[in-house]
Amino acid sequence: MNIISFKGGIMLNEFKKFVMRGNVVDLAVAVIIGGAFGKIITSLVNDIIMPPIGLLLGKVDFSNLYINMSKIKYASLAEAQAAGAATLNYGLFLNNVVNFLIVALIIFIIIHAMDRLIKKEEKVVEVTTRKCPYCVTEISKKASRCPHCTSEVKPV
Repeated sequence: MNIISFKGGIMLNEFKKFVMRGNVVDLAVAVIIGGAFGKIITSLVNDIIMPPIGLLLGKVDFSNLYINMSKIKYASLAEAQAAGAATLNYGLFLNNVVNFLIVALIIFIIIHAMDRLIKKEEKVVEVTTRKCPYCVTEISKKASRCPHCTSEVKPV
């Protein structure tokens, strides 16, 4: 019993160290923010983007588009689902495709902007060496003689 509790104590300490590492905490924050962001995008698609598109296409409510696979007719998708009818919900699928495309576009824009910032922050490293034309050893740009083969070279 002491061995089990001792091993459990070691595992608990290792687990604490693992959880408290920066990457795990950052990942947890990203998942929470991503979930909230997903709800915002879903609302954007369902409440802002799809209604005008449905209006342009003849007052179509995409969330109510479905194919009824049973022989009984239903007035709406909700009514068919409440009755337990088999349906192909292609309107909801279209909403989810638009959700995905918007999220993918926003992630692309964010990553593209971050790449630009990283490239701006990268400093150009000034070259301070060159190769000796005689022995091809690395020498200082300012050197007038190669320290390896002692040949005279012109400083750059």
